[in-house]
Amino acid sequence: MMNKIWAFFLVVGITTFLFTGRVEQLNKEILDSSSKAIELLFQLFPIIALWLGIMNIAVASGLLDKMAHKLSFILKRLFPEIPKGHPSLKYISSNIIANMLGLGSAATPFGLKAMEELQKINSKKDTASRSMITFLVLNTSGVTIIPTTIISMRMMYHSVNPTEILLPCLLATGMATLGGLIIDRIVAKKRGKYDHFI
Repeated sequence: MMNKIWAFFLVVGITTFLFTGRVEQLNKEILDSSSKAIELLFQLFPIIALWLGIMNIAVASGLLDKMAHKLSFILKRLFPEIPKGHPSLKYISSNIIANMLGLGSAATPFGLKAMEELQKINSKKDTASRSMITFLVLNTSGVTIIPTTIISMRMMYHSVNPTEILLPCLLATGMATLGGLIIDRIVAKKRGKYDHFI
């Protein structure tokens, strides 16, 4: 679906440039955006590689398992349908931690593995379970403590204070997560899917 939306935007943009006789400006924008994309890649790659390396070390050392255990009190309230000690909880924890560090690209593999494990315990294979929906809400809203990617982009464009967005990002993502979970719980309660709530 997203591919179709982006394709639509591209076609409309190029058509507009052609019909308004701004072909030279179109060529300039294509060349400029290409060079900016490569520059952005070189700026972001070292930071993302560093955090992905740290995440891999955390997995190999068992630190991630310990962190998942620490989060288990919260997770068992958020996901009452998931059996205790189920592998999906580890991947959900990893996804949450990666999102907290502002590493959406690092969070994605953990999110996919979590969904894969949740599907195994889903009684209706053609319908998302309550746990899947709750996890999707958490993953989408994701509380961000350190917005690594945004800070990197601000540094790239020579921001005077690239880290000044820490508090606004924390507040925005915190409110989004809280709002999403409240709506999730209201819908779940109306459908009678949970016996207890936070």
